[in-house]
Order: sequence, then structure tokens, then C-alpha cells
Amino acid sequence: MTETNFWLFLAAACLIAAVPGPGIFYVAARTLSEGRASGLASTSGTALGGLVHVVAGGLGISAIILATAELFAVVKFVGALYLVWLGIKTFRSAGRALSLESAAVGDRRAFRDGVLVEALNPKTAAFFLAFIPQFLDPSGSNPTLQFIVLGAISVALNTLADVVVVLMASATRSQLIGRPQLMRRLTQGSGVFIASLGLSLALARRPANG
Repeated sequence: MTETNFWLFLAAACLIAAVPGPGIFYVAARTLSEGRASGLASTSGTALGGLVHVVAGGLGISAIILATAELFAVVKFVGALYLVWLGIKTFRSAGRALSLESAAVGDRRAFRDGVLVEALNPKTAAFFLAFIPQFLDPSGSNPTLQFIVLGAISVALNTLADVVVVLMASATRSQLIGRPQLMRRLTQGSGVFIASLGLSLALARRPANG
């Protein structure tokens, strides 16, 4: 791709990464309810899930899913149900003993949840398919590789933004950990918010040009 296209892409990708979105709110909620380690594990998971969309987009799989109403609906509702389930689970965990960090098994679960939440979100696939092709060089060699490289850069920038949010949320949590009643309400609120992300995903429509 041309140097001009690359710098335009980088500027746009940085701006998009800095704008709060569902992914940022998700990792913030997990951090507030479970701790910094869980938040970072969730961030790693969503990064891997994002790379799944990048590779699928480069290979044309995402385009097939978005173009097929039935496939889009299945992926969308599975992802939405999973988010709602995570939200309910987080809400119900609010009464347990609180600590500054989550257990190792919880971190592994947070990583797995992050992968599934992101990989099962067709809105992420739609974003990559709408955003990245604008910066590809059609006359260049291997457009698939161009797509994957730009997608990986975009995922890396989003992940960096998520890490910053996790650190901020962790600092907030550390200040509140000595106030169990407030932390319990904060955890319940995090659960409600995660479930609401699932409901918003369930209401998402297939792109008109899909």
C-alpha cells in the first residue's frame, strides 16, 4: 500500500481506538468486578478474538456471514446470549468475598470469555470489512495480506487503549475495595452493564450492504 494510505489509516485507527466503545466498557466492567489481572486477561482475550475477525475478513469468511441473514442471526444471538449469561453471573457473584485480584483460574476464564465475546460479535466483523478496505491498494500484491496486517495494527491499538482503561479501572477498584457495600453495588452494576451489551448486540441489524 502507499505511504499516504498507511499514515491515513494509522491516524484513523488511533482515533477509533481512543473513542470508548463496547470493548472498552466490557473490560472496564470485568476489571471493576474481578480485579486488574482479570481485566488484563479479558483484554488479551478480546485481542485474540479481534484477530479471529481480521483473519476471517481477509479470507472472506466474514463477508459470507454478513451476507447471509441466517448465519448473521446465529452468530449474533449466540454472542448476545453469552454476554447476558456473563452479566448475570457477574451480578450474582457480587456477594462473594472481595479481594484486590482474581484467582488464576478466574483469569483463565476471563481470557476465554474475552475471546468468545469478541469472536462472536458480528458487529466487529462488519467494522473491519467497512473500515480496512478503504486503505488497501487494489493495484498492490496480495490484498489479503494487506487486510490482515492493517487489521492486526488496528487490534493492537484497540488493545493498548483497553490496557489503559484496565489500569484506570483497577486504580478505582483499589480505592473502593475497603467499602464492601459500595463494591457489591459496583459489581452488580458491572453485571447489569455486561448483560446490557448483550441485549444491544441482540438488537443489532445486519448491514444493509451485507
